[in-house]
Amino acid sequence: MADTVTAQQRSRNMSRIRSKNTKPELLVRRLLHAAGYRFRLHGAAGGKLLPGKPDLVFAARRKVIFVNGCFWHLHSCAAGTRAPQSNSEFWAEKRRRTALRDSAALDSLAAAGWESLTVWECELKDRNALTDQLVTFLGPRGTSNR
Repeated sequence: MADTVTAQQRSRNMSRIRSKNTKPELLVRRLLHAAGYRFRLHGAAGGKLLPGKPDLVFAARRKVIFVNGCFWHLHSCAAGTRAPQSNSEFWAEKRRRTALRDSAALDSLAAAGWESLTVWECELKDRNALTDQLVTFLGPRGTSNR
């Protein structure tokens, strides 16, 4: 199937895809804030960026949360396994590199003593289950697990 937009239009569309403050990330932030948790944003901890620039950082707990889109980060759900029809080799390689970069960031964080949780876009549908997962990962609010 041929692309229905020009290269310039495609470039403009792609440039508007955000990496920070996405709707899924904002939802997770709202759920955590409502549950009483406080956090730093986008990898900032102690004045330096953490590997992979996690979306949410809980420095005192040494825990981070990534909020990933299923398509872009090759999740095993239906959205993550769907492959584009046009320019498929380019997209397959781009998504593979993203997954490798994610894995390397998680390994680096673990080596530095950080625990991480990845919240997938498809998990946002069940807000109660998501809140339970987040609270279980972070532990009781108001404590820092030091």
